Formats: sequence, C-alpha cells, structure tokens
Amino acid sequence: MPNIHVQLRFFASLREGLGISELALDTSATNVGELRQALVARGGAYAELLAPGRAVRAAVNQVMADENHPLAEGCEVAFFPPVTGG
Repeated sequence: MPNIHVQLRFFASLREGLGISELALDTSATNVGELRQALVARGGAYAELLAPGRAVRAAVNQVMADENHPLAEGCEVAFFPPVTGG
C-alpha cells in the first residue's frame, strides 16, 4: 500500500513531552491504531507517551476516533490526553 501524507497535532502533556505541537508525516498506516504503533516505533518520547496502555485520545479531522478509524490522504490526526471536567 502506498504511503499517505497526514498532519499530526499533539496537545497538552503530549505536546510538552514531545516538544512539538505538529508533525507532517508520510505513513503506510491505514488506521489510527497503526499510526500510533508507528509513532511508538520511533522510540524515545514517542514510545513513552504513546505506549499501549497509556490513556491517549485521538481525533481525525476534529472528530473523535477510535483505533480502527481509517486514515485518508491529507487527514489531520490529533492526539491528546483524556480531559477531565469539574
């Protein structure tokens, strides 16, 4: 499968831990779960902050998405920690 270009955005503690808020990426991932696995494979802060079992939410084109949500060319994927209200 050919790579697609996606725009990643990181928020809150993920942005702080990675030291970036945005990243343009070419990926062979077909869904959010595969994309997260590809980021974890980069190692370092990505592996620590996005590791399986860590509470991380995702949105694709500003709509909440689970790990099976498909990716499309040019989509925006945002990762952020769960938000608590009160």
